[in-house]
Amino acid sequence: MDVLKITGGNALKGHVKAAGAKNAMTKLLVASLLSDKPCRFYNVPNIGDVDVTLALCQEIGMQVNWDRDAGILEVCTKELKTAYVPQRFSGANRIPILMIGALLGRTDEDIIVPTVGGCDIGSRPVDFHIQALEKLGASIEYRGMKKEGAYFAHAHNGLKGTLINLPYPSIGATENTILAAVTARGITVIKNAAIEPEIVELILFLQKLGAIITLDVDRTIRIQGTRRFYEVEHTVIPDRIEAASWGMAAISSKGRVFVEGAQHHNMVTFLNKIREVGGGFDVKGNGIEFYYDGPMQGGLHLETDVHPGFMTDWQQPFVVLLTQASGSSVIHETVYENRFGYTETLREMGAEISLFRQCLGGKQCRFASQSFCHSLIVKGHSPLVAKDIVVPDLRAGFAYVMAAVLAAGTSKISGLQFLDRGYENLTTKLISLGVDAVREPAGDLQPSEQPEKTLVFSRK
Repeated sequence: MDVLKITGGNALKGHVKAAGAKNAMTKLLVASLLSDKPCRFYNVPNIGDVDVTLALCQEIGMQVNWDRDAGILEVCTKELKTAYVPQRFSGANRIPILMIGALLGRTDEDIIVPTVGGCDIGSRPVDFHIQALEKLGASIEYRGMKKEGAYFAHAHNGLKGTLINLPYPSIGATENTILAAVTARGITVIKNAAIEPEIVELILFLQKLGAIITLDVDRTIRIQGTRRFYEVEHTVIPDRIEAASWGMAAISSKGRVFVEGAQHHNMVTFLNKIREVGGGFDVKGNGIEFYYDGPMQGGLHLETDVHPGFMTDWQQPFVVLLTQASGSSVIHETVYENRFGYTETLREMGAEISLFRQCLGGKQCRFASQSFCHSLIVKGHSPLVAKDIVVPDLRAGFAYVMAAVLAAGTSKISGLQFLDRGYENLTTKLISLGVDAVREPAGDLQPSEQPEKTLVFSRK
């Protein structure tokens, strides 16, 4: 395993390109399983979550040709080899559960997928997924298997369009329902659907694939079932999380960075908060330039929310940004109940952060009557000091990278597999922006400790 050593004190300056969106690309791969036609993707991010998703799809019959350097990926699933996703994918990421929606219309066999995984940031119940799929006509059962569990699903009588009201605009449940509805008979209407840019990206891809699908302004998605599909070419949207991450790193370090690919219309709420705290940005034709614009002012109130609200994945690096602003600011996390675990390390580095179980916001959220610490107050300006850090999850990982860039001394960051899941060529990009960073092996591993290499892809 590698470690990343960062010596703080340098302002980020230069140009960086945001890679294709992780949360779009992985779902598009699953969506391509609906048909037996070739699909070609451009601007594909070379990251761990795409690796894992491809391995999962190859397991059931997808053919893959990936030119990593060019960011071009060609896939085709002529026929399914199996509808069983092995247990080794349990906990790998959140993709396996979406295989149910994609495969229900392609096979009469039992679909078997392992339990949901991903970063440990709070519970990710699949009740909404299951309720929606069952309403479409699927039969789904959870069974214990070995040390883990798995979901068994089938639709022997086919799927039939219906009206589905989601209790919460869950991204995953919306995606799963859309995927299943594409091959259902008749029309499916999803109320209270998620409308994130990555959802829109999925809808655009499915329309190219052959689906008749519309998105209304009141969070309503309508899908008319089809079984006729077409070949697709699709360019993946830039990752708005990565774009924002570089923007916050530039401003907090008193630097200036142009983020190629950053899209104004997908970052409106984020950019408003940057302006409120006193950060600078200029929107260009092909990206956004972020820069330090004088001392930053705290006194900010921020609540995470579903789109078009402030994205929960922007929250962690924004807290690091606020450690460099004067005054106290309030963050209210309403999407995940367990997303503040990373703050303990920031406190050890010198940040002044206090956690609260109450809703410190303009509204009460679904965690109001529970015992989760889902609000915080961060006080700045706080000088940070270097520390050896273990990354607990993807977005906390970049927050730690930001903190290390700001800290006096050299920090050693391990657990890089989490960062590799979502950030392409992170070390190379940091160095190109002037950060004193080096990635190197943590030490000699014994043969039994070497990571297994199970992912194999054809390449041009």
